[in-house]
Amino acid sequence: MVNLTQKERMLLEDQKSHEELCIKKYNDYANKAQDPQLKQLCTSLGQHEQQHLDTINSILSGQVPNMNQQQQGQQNQQQNQQNMQNMQNQSASGSGMPNASDAYLCNDLLATEKYVSGTYDTTIFECTQKDIRNVLNHIQKEEQEHGESIFNYMQSHGMYNPQ
Repeated sequence: MVNLTQKERMLLEDQKSHEELCIKKYNDYANKAQDPQLKQLCTSLGQHEQQHLDTINSILSGQVPNMNQQQQGQQNQQQNQQNMQNMQNQSASGSGMPNASDAYLCNDLLATEKYVSGTYDTTIFECTQKDIRNVLNHIQKEEQEHGESIFNYMQSHGMYNPQ
């Protein structure tokens, strides 16, 4: 059983609300997206955000999740990201003009992932227990990978040019 400080609990409650927002956005945007590939990306990332929410809820209830299970989930996510990248590479050649509505959704999701990743940074630094920091570091890394997936989708569909 884990005893959280008042500050840790407050920061974890913030992360919980961020994860809930991410889940809502990904589910909503999966329904709004025009491109079937973007719909799939949103659905997949929304499922990962649900895992993050479950992990935060577990910590808030006093349990630190097993990192072996977390790492298995990460391996599955990396495989999903590779599959998404392959689909992006296949569809990028004929993507034409980007859909303005899908571009708006992607910009919002990318900004959200940037923000959420940053808030994990603060929470990690405020945690007194190494095992909780490790779990939150794992989630933060996945948030960064979510942002990378969105960025790659946007770049391959002419929605983002970093130059």
